Amino acid sequence: MTLKPLTALAATVLMIGACAMPVSVSDPVPAVPEWHLAIHGGAGVILRESLSAEQEAEYVAALNMAMEAGAAVLREGGSAVDAVQAAVLPMENSPLFNAGYGAVFAANGTHELDASIMDGRDRNAGSVAGVMHVKNPILAARAVMDKSEHVMFSGSGADAFAESQGLDMVDNTYFDTEGRRKSLESVLEKRARTAAERHGTVGAVAMDSQGNLAAATTTGGMTAKAPGRVGDAPLVGAATYAENGVCAVSATGHGEYFIRVGVAKTICDRVKFLGESVGQAALVALNEVASLGGDGGVIVIDGLGNVDFVFNSAGMYRGEISADGATTAIFRDQPEGTD
Repeated sequence: MTLKPLTALAATVLMIGACAMPVSVSDPVPAVPEWHLAIHGGAGVILRESLSAEQEAEYVAALNMAMEAGAAVLREGGSAVDAVQAAVLPMENSPLFNAGYGAVFAANGTHELDASIMDGRDRNAGSVAGVMHVKNPILAARAVMDKSEHVMFSGSGADAFAESQGLDMVDNTYFDTEGRRKSLESVLEKRARTAAERHGTVGAVAMDSQGNLAAATTTGGMTAKAPGRVGDAPLVGAATYAENGVCAVSATGHGEYFIRVGVAKTICDRVKFLGESVGQAALVALNEVASLGGDGGVIVIDGLGNVDFVFNSAGMYRGEISADGATTAIFRDQPEGTD
C-alpha cells in the first residue's frame, strides 16, 4: 500500500483534532525555601592591628560554632525561632562575647543582662532586662514568649520567672572574667569609655525551610553602666524584630541611639511599606543613628532569605550560613566570605 502525502485540508483537520485533545500538564511544584542564618558578635572599633592572629582565629572558631548550632536546627527542618536561640547560646557561653559568661560589669561591679527573641510567624516576642542570675538570658526571653502572657520581665521579677520555669540559675559572679574586670577599672579610672567598651551584643536572624523568620539579641550591656540602665537589646523594635515575608533584624551598637531611632522596626517598615531592600533600609536607619551621634550595626534577612550586614563602626563580628556553605568576617575592609 502506497502512502500518499496529506492534502492541505487533511493536515488542517489533523492539527485541529490534536489541539482539541486534552493535554495533561502537572502543576509546578513550589520550590522549598532555602534556609539561611546570620549572626553577629558585636560591633565597634575592631581593627586588624588590635587582634593577634591567635585572637582572630579564636573569634572565627566561636562564630563558626554558633552558626553550626543554628544550622543544625535548620538542616533538620526545625523552626527559625529555635535556630536563632540555638545560635546565640554558644556566644552567651563564650568569654569572647559580651553576653552571658563574659558579660561586662556595671559600675557597681555586678552584671545585668538583657535579651530578646521574636517569632516572625505571629510576631510573638519575649524579653528580659537586668537579669542577674539566669545563666542564659536568651532562654529566659524565650520562656517569657512561650510561657507567659507578657512580652517583657525585668530585674528580680525576670530572674524569679526564669527560675520558676526551671532554667539554670547562677551566682552573679559566674559571669566574671578578668578581661571585663580590667575594662571596668579602666573606664572608672578614665571616667570615659572607648567604643569597644561601649558596644557588645550578640544576635542571630534566620529563615527556615518553611519560609518563617525569627530574630534574637542578647547582651551584657555597657561597661561601667549605671545600675538599672537598659539598652536596646531587650526592646522589641529597637534591636530585635521579625515579621514573616518582610524581614528579621538583630542590632548591636550604642543602644541609647538605637532606641531613639527604633532601628529594627524602622528597617522592617521601610522594607514593608517602601519596598526597599533590607540593605537599603538598614543603611537609612543607621545613617539616622549616626546623625544623632551613635554607631553600630545590624544583621538583616528578608522574606526570600537574602542576608545583609550593615554597620557604621570599624568592624563587626559576623557570619552567614546556608546549605551552600558558611562564611565569616570581622573587619570593615574584609569581604564577606573570607576568614
